[in-house]
Amino acid sequence: CSQKCCGESDDKTHVNFASAHAAISEDSGKGYYDDKFADDEDLQRSTSYFDREVKELAQIKAEGGVSDGVTYTFKSGATYRGKWLNNMRHGLGCQTWSDGASYEGEWRENFAVGLGRFVHSDGDVFIGQWSNNMASGLGIYYHKAKGSTTYKGQWRNDLQDGFGVETWIEGARYEGSFRDGQKDGFGCYYWIDGSVYQGRWVDNLINGAGTYLASDGRCFKGQWKESVIHGIGRYMWPGGREYSGLYISDQKHGFGIFQWPDGRRYEGFWKNGKQNGHGRYTTKDGTTKLALWEDGRRTKDFTSDP
Repeated sequence: CSQKCCGESDDKTHVNFASAHAAISEDSGKGYYDDKFADDEDLQRSTSYFDREVKELAQIKAEGGVSDGVTYTFKSGATYRGKWLNNMRHGLGCQTWSDGASYEGEWRENFAVGLGRFVHSDGDVFIGQWSNNMASGLGIYYHKAKGSTTYKGQWRNDLQDGFGVETWIEGARYEGSFRDGQKDGFGCYYWIDGSVYQGRWVDNLINGAGTYLASDGRCFKGQWKESVIHGIGRYMWPGGREYSGLYISDQKHGFGIFQWPDGRRYEGFWKNGKQNGHGRYTTKDGTTKLALWEDGRRTKDFTSDP
């Protein structure tokens, strides 16, 4: 890949994606996710190196004057040493640009086509398949300069596209679908503490149905929006507590049922994570009470349905 098209660590997305890990941390007393996450949207796209000598290559094709194995120096300062055919780079060859970036591999009629390795000036490396000067097919991208991520998988038009595995140096890992450089479709994300998310992604964010399994045994199955719990879901704790109902932005909000392992049960309405409105409460001995709740506290009891 001749452009900066693979994910790099980004503080903004680090904060956004932290909510996915934090969402399941309800009542756990644990800190938020502290791994790095890629944000392809904020990466600066550079002009392809291969476009820099287009005019001069056209002149060479028309006028000739090149020989196999002889280093040719372009006006830009870039050099090429390798095979030529009909005055075009064709076959195996290596081109090095003035800033130290280089491509070594197969060429076809002046285009990088086939297998090749591109080394960026900052040390990042892409090794894989090429088509028309772009990474297309299977390939591996190493972020050597920052030591942050490695991507192994499918590419199309210089972007991650298809199935791939992105791994962070700390040990976090994403395995799943990419589209146009973004995590999009079904994918699994593995945190360094052993927690796992399996489900849908859209534009690098968790969106749709998915299951989160925390390392301490907590589990959420349900709907997500922009990497936070949002919609209908079921939250289960290892001690036997369970909530089934609606969420809005990580908070129990709307109708929901909360159950305790000792038989207690609340069926009713919630607001911002707390009981709020009418609800039915069942005690350990099976007694049922109808009540009005406000901010998590029972404020009024009813002898019959209000």
